[in-house]
Amino acid sequence: MSLENAVAIVTGGAMGIGFAIAEDLAARGAAVVIADQSDAHAGAQKLVANGHRAVGVKTDVTSKADIEAMVSIAQKEFGRIDILVNNAGIYSTLQPKPFEQIDVAEFRRIMDVNVMGVFLCCRAVVPVFEQQGAGRIINISSGVAFKGNPLMAHYVASKGAVVSLTRALATELGPRGILVNSVAPGFTLSDGVERNPALVAGVKEPSLRNRVIGRSMTPADLVGAVAFFASADAAFITGQTLVVDGGAYFH
Repeated sequence: MSLENAVAIVTGGAMGIGFAIAEDLAARGAAVVIADQSDAHAGAQKLVANGHRAVGVKTDVTSKADIEAMVSIAQKEFGRIDILVNNAGIYSTLQPKPFEQIDVAEFRRIMDVNVMGVFLCCRAVVPVFEQQGAGRIINISSGVAFKGNPLMAHYVASKGAVVSLTRALATELGPRGILVNSVAPGFTLSDGVERNPALVAGVKEPSLRNRVIGRSMTPADLVGAVAFFASADAAFITGQTLVVDGGAYFH
């Protein structure tokens, strides 16, 4: 699936799942804007060093000003935007806990980044897509949105909201030539996740037991689904969520 001459923004694209997505889109021919709170420029330089077109933009997805700057820089550097991958989110630093122990500030922070961040990025990029007459939005949700997960009620709620927002935007933006889909990964051993022993201990083994494909999932397992939704092969698909979890959940 070639993405030659396309321009993609990947939020949270400096490491883990986000960088794997950015790297794959670049390998398929897209110019990539890595938007991240930290290491955005370093991530972009890795792509440039491998012969790809890329730029890094320091971006807090809860900041309207940062997001507007992200869009402006993307247009200035590459002249257009074709693909928005809303990957930025809080997960790898979570400490599993009963919902009674999740304080209000923590719950709001998860919703601000994982849901409001998606909303704000879409709000900023959609006018560009409208001017161009087309665009693709791919939201990274999670398999827990469908099957639930104990000890992380705030995260599960946020990813359920991303799935619902994907459907709502698809119905509203489809007539304008903008397609909106979601990819829902299962538990993925990314760099950040592996640095959180409590998360790995609580989730890894149950995930492996529940999978038809009985191995750990890595970011590389996810990138093809994102590329598909970004490609011409998905030109008649919108409002859908593709679960990529090794067969842990069927729907």
